[in-house]
Amino acid sequence: FFFLSLSFYFVVIALEEKIIVSKPGDNATLSCIYRGRELHLKNLRVYWQIVDDQEECSVVHALISGQDNESEQCIHFKNRTRLFWDRLENGDFSLLLLNVSQSDEHTYKCVVLQKTEYTRVIHQAKAVLSLAASYSQPILSGPINSDSIGEEVTFSCRSGNGYPEPNVYWINKTDNSHLPPSELKITPHTDGTYSVFSTLKVKASSNMQIECSIENKVLQENLSANYTQQKQINGSSTESHKNLEKKGRGAQAAGIISIVILIGLLAVLTCWLRRRRSSKLVSY
Repeated sequence: FFFLSLSFYFVVIALEEKIIVSKPGDNATLSCIYRGRELHLKNLRVYWQIVDDQEECSVVHALISGQDNESEQCIHFKNRTRLFWDRLENGDFSLLLLNVSQSDEHTYKCVVLQKTEYTRVIHQAKAVLSLAASYSQPILSGPINSDSIGEEVTFSCRSGNGYPEPNVYWINKTDNSHLPPSELKITPHTDGTYSVFSTLKVKASSNMQIECSIENKVLQENLSANYTQQKQINGSSTESHKNLEKKGRGAQAAGIISIVILIGLLAVLTCWLRRRRSSKLVSY
């Protein structure tokens, strides 16, 4: 790295390291914040470099005496890096990396040097950039005909817009055993994300419980979709539901009839009391 040729007083500084997760095509901010005293840009040199790659060019961005210096910058990062100018004097030397892609997945190092009587390192930081994007909720399709017991049936599972390439699992939920996919196709898109399509062929049974699971290791996400076929249980539950509806309607009708009878009895009793009272008055 070119600034190693400079003569400066080196101070051992414990590096802070942050992991930055970004979606392909988005912008990523690599953090580098110095919490020391007030700074003067004309006395500073700030270097961002790649530290996990052995290629000749490792300079991502350089700031010398308050000015961007592109003479040693890697071509891959030309016009793709920005510093936050309104934050520099407050010690925020974070780097904005535009339109990140798979080739940007590296460990980056920020080095801040201050020149007074001599040049010395006053701050260092590391940032690990990883790309990741959540996959969509998987869509699982299975056989519609439930009378195909013993015959070979096909399940299909699809998901998309994720990164990196996922792990796809087919699981028989009756015993939690893993089933080998019949087909697995992972398709890259222009924005760097992937879509996945997989099929599974198995012999149909009266109690099929199949799960398709899409795993994203970077985000530690596991999305799944389930297919359950229980013909007899579903049938009996439907009949039970119908019987409950019938019982409910019968109870409602019986309640209405009871109310009508009660009102009729009250009316008859009221009429009888009025007639008895009238006959007593006449006798008197």
